[in-house]
Amino acid sequence: MATGMDKPVDEVDPQPADTHALNDQLTDWDREHFWHSFTQMQDYQPLVIERADGIWLETTDGQRLIDAASSMWCNVHGHNHPVINAAIRDQLGRVAHCTSLGMGNDTTIRLAKRLADMAPGNLRRVLFSSDGSSAIEVALKAAFQYWQQCDNHGGGPRPEKTKFLAFGDAYHGDTVGAASVGGIGRFHSLFQPLLFDVVRAPLPNRDAVPLEVNPADAAAYYLEQLEPLFAEHAHELAAVVIEPLVQCAAGMVMHPPGFLAGLRELATRHDVLLIADEVAVGFGKTGTMFACEQEGVVPDFLCLGKGLTGGYLPMAVTITNDAIYEAFLGDAASGRQLYHGHTFCGNPLAAAAAMACLDVFEQQQLLDALPAKFQRLSGWFDRLAQHPAVTSTRQTGIIAAANFDTARELSGDQPIGRQVAAEALRRGVWLRPQPHMLYVMPPLAISLEEIDQMMTIVEQSIEVATGTHR
Repeated sequence: MATGMDKPVDEVDPQPADTHALNDQLTDWDREHFWHSFTQMQDYQPLVIERADGIWLETTDGQRLIDAASSMWCNVHGHNHPVINAAIRDQLGRVAHCTSLGMGNDTTIRLAKRLADMAPGNLRRVLFSSDGSSAIEVALKAAFQYWQQCDNHGGGPRPEKTKFLAFGDAYHGDTVGAASVGGIGRFHSLFQPLLFDVVRAPLPNRDAVPLEVNPADAAAYYLEQLEPLFAEHAHELAAVVIEPLVQCAAGMVMHPPGFLAGLRELATRHDVLLIADEVAVGFGKTGTMFACEQEGVVPDFLCLGKGLTGGYLPMAVTITNDAIYEAFLGDAASGRQLYHGHTFCGNPLAAAAAMACLDVFEQQQLLDALPAKFQRLSGWFDRLAQHPAVTSTRQTGIIAAANFDTARELSGDQPIGRQVAAEALRRGVWLRPQPHMLYVMPPLAISLEEIDQMMTIVEQSIEVATGTHR
């Protein structure tokens, strides 16, 4: 097998003498060797980040960009935060990793206790994983196994409860189980032969109810559609899985108020477990630490990731209650333990970052500062709603989105959303390009002045891309 050692000396990682040449070389290597996630590499234009600070990213050629998507929804307190940096350095000097199979470490144990104390209601058993998709896999497998092992109020196990209910246009990750409960065809339809079937419920979009339905009754409208699905399938449903309040990858689709609480009631009444996927929406993005708290809901499984470490290191958790946990207890020969785990579950470096992230929430009383930021963002999106190229806007907490008038797009041109993102990039804001919409989900650490700076560029970019003005 060939390795770098087989190459001539002058071909192994040469270092150009000047910065411009090094930038060109990194760009070439990026194209030639780095296969990027969710990216059509034929069209990829390299954007190489060298450093970051606060809400700002800096490219190798010195351009500064506002991180308007918080590095795919995970950065909370800003990049290069001194408290999180120090916590990782301290942990690095003690132990960088030890397995969670049959042992623990002090930092991860403290994090488990802290998360158990913070989690809603009776959620107190914490199982670590390395990413959001894995956290969902844990919940799906644990829910499935639970029904095989639980005592159904003295009536024995319920092995027929092997299916899951999920929503249209859902996204819960890309591993096989998470992809199965996903509902966005362009992501997973190719892999359909690998996936298991689910019971699919309608997308609960608060902005898409029929005209004859009073917006105040939107939650009831969608819950009425769920009733027959639960009635028909409850006997075979292990769990229902949902992103509380906002389905992010669906296009920042926002659920009507009261829907989550109604879903919890339906699931409880029909003896179906509730899995809350807060990988994207947790850690303050909706105004409370967990989105479920907005409607007083306690799920059976709470899945967290992304912002858990402040966007620093891969770590996710699945938190559940004692009743579910106890169904997995038995002697060594029972085979009742959950057969799921990865090498880096509970990694101490990631746990140290997570502890520091939670420290910053408390020290800066960050949740208390959020309403003013949400209000400032709301004012900007109210303003965008008046733009002739914008058909609708919506917001939940720090998450805000706008849709564009597709009738304005000319054949052969890039969709408006991608044109806006390209123009914003030139002006100093990184938006995740979307064909017919834009969204912002900046770090919670963003200041009011930085919101104004970000949204001024967004508005200017819409005007340039569409040739129209508000």
